[in-house]
Amino acid sequence: MLYAAYQAQSDFINPARSMAQAALAVLGARSLMGQPVDVRAAAAAYEMVTRAGLSHERPPYEITEVMDGNRDVPVSEEVTLSLPFGSLLRFRKDSTSAQAKVLVVAPMSGHFSTLLRNTVATLLRDHDVYITDWHNARDVSLEAGAFGYDDYVDTLIRFIETLGPETHIVAVCQPCVQVLTAAAVMAQAGSAFQPRSMTLMAGPVDTRINPTAVNKLANEKPIGWFAKNLIATVPARYPGAGRKVYPGFVQLGAFMAMNMTRHVNAHIDMFTHLATGATEDAAKIKTFYDEYFAVLDLPAEFYLETVQWIFQEARLANRTLTYRGDKVDCGAIRKTALLTVEGERDDICALGQTSAAHDLCTGLKPFRKRHHMQAGVGHYGVFSGRKWDGQIYPIVRNMILANS
Repeated sequence: MLYAAYQAQSDFINPARSMAQAALAVLGARSLMGQPVDVRAAAAAYEMVTRAGLSHERPPYEITEVMDGNRDVPVSEEVTLSLPFGSLLRFRKDSTSAQAKVLVVAPMSGHFSTLLRNTVATLLRDHDVYITDWHNARDVSLEAGAFGYDDYVDTLIRFIETLGPETHIVAVCQPCVQVLTAAAVMAQAGSAFQPRSMTLMAGPVDTRINPTAVNKLANEKPIGWFAKNLIATVPARYPGAGRKVYPGFVQLGAFMAMNMTRHVNAHIDMFTHLATGATEDAAKIKTFYDEYFAVLDLPAEFYLETVQWIFQEARLANRTLTYRGDKVDCGAIRKTALLTVEGERDDICALGQTSAAHDLCTGLKPFRKRHHMQAGVGHYGVFSGRKWDGQIYPIVRNMILANS
């Protein structure tokens, strides 16, 4: 019923969006600058109506060139390996020298991996960069089977093995836990493909430390409540018809509820900018929400296991996590160097939650461990923006270089 209700609402407002688009096209046929205020305001209102909805398609990464050394080189996307729930995507560039391979592990948490385009663009200057390009679960046929926590770890290991033994990992937010699990599993198995380094950025390794609103919300209800109230069935019109998912629109609603006043004010500002002709200011807000309102459905198994195992029971931090029936021992990690990064003002993964990985990796020599706390940034500032680019990235780059 949850997904059907959302779809019915979306179908209901689509005609209004189409009419607003047509009206906007008519007004757009002539320059709005110099037109009466009421005409510009009408155009702004029409545009706001056209934006009253969500997208379920992955936006473009829009990384077409990058500075390599002292020259700009073109960048193209190349699917290295495609699996039902995600692809290993390479950002190929015409580099003048061999560079370290870096796998960026994006969160599977309601948004597409394009959320990390700024992270990728920065890393591309000095590295051969790949990303976990997760697919929308509502577009994955039931024939592909289930996709739970262990399947996520399997996928990471498959990607790492595809890239080879000289791979470095950069994990952002939620997958820090799965990356740490994969590294431990590979170490316990004596794999020849163990990553050279792993950088864990703002991830929930131990959510018992400095609990945030997100952590508290995950613990307010038993896991059965989440399964009953937040899991939906994909409608018949989509390739994944019948699959149980945690809908991206539900996750987006939860995120927005945490800062509703800020989002409302941002849209008021957007309308004002459009109506007054401040197109550049409006474009910045539109760009952000084009990404923010592009949502991805999660497989129900992965969502529920992540909530229960990581946020409610802290199994990895408690050293009770198992993979395919065997206990996960992060102490087995000896060859993969560890860097953890946290933001001073992070209200999603608070200080201490990511650095907890150091206590788990008891087998690593001190010179293979490093922690960085970035002052003055929140969650997104850890991997995007000015301080990521100028202060955090040099530390990440040095960790990769030192272990290559």
